[in-house]
Amino acid sequence: MSIYTRTGDKGTTSLFGGKRVSKSDPQVEAYGSVDELTSFLGLIISKLPPTNHELITTQKDLYKIMAYLSGAKTDLKFLKKRVKDFEKQIDRLDKKLPKLTRFILPGGNQLSAWFHILRVTCRRSERSVVKYFTSLSQPYTLYPNPLVIKYLNRLSDLFFTLARFYNKGKDFLT
Repeated sequence: MSIYTRTGDKGTTSLFGGKRVSKSDPQVEAYGSVDELTSFLGLIISKLPPTNHELITTQKDLYKIMAYLSGAKTDLKFLKKRVKDFEKQIDRLDKKLPKLTRFILPGGNQLSAWFHILRVTCRRSERSVVKYFTSLSQPYTLYPNPLVIKYLNRLSDLFFTLARFYNKGKDFLT
């Protein structure tokens, strides 16, 4: 099977189910931004010890979200539990870090800086999903799933906390 199909050469792409839309469509932007997020997450996973299964589970979550955003009928009820899991992990890590009193500059060591990039990529994905959801003018069988937005919001909080944690709490304060 060839990797190229030439079907997108005129600026369109297929959604789940075969409907063709512009590559600039908010729906394509939404699932494309989540695809970018999961790719950056893969980069960070490659920098961590191979025992970090939680982030691989997060990548799988993001793939299910991408399927949902592309029009697949995907059950996302599990996201509610995952948001709670993120909150527990954030709270656990936060207890090991100095109290935040000011804004911090992204950076520190390489892994911390990568988590900051992941955080802002996650925020951009969240904005893209919100833009897509608000662009829907007619009832949509999957619209809106507030769990997707909540999940991405909490995930970016987790990435912020992981950036601080992997920088050993040595924040660059503004």
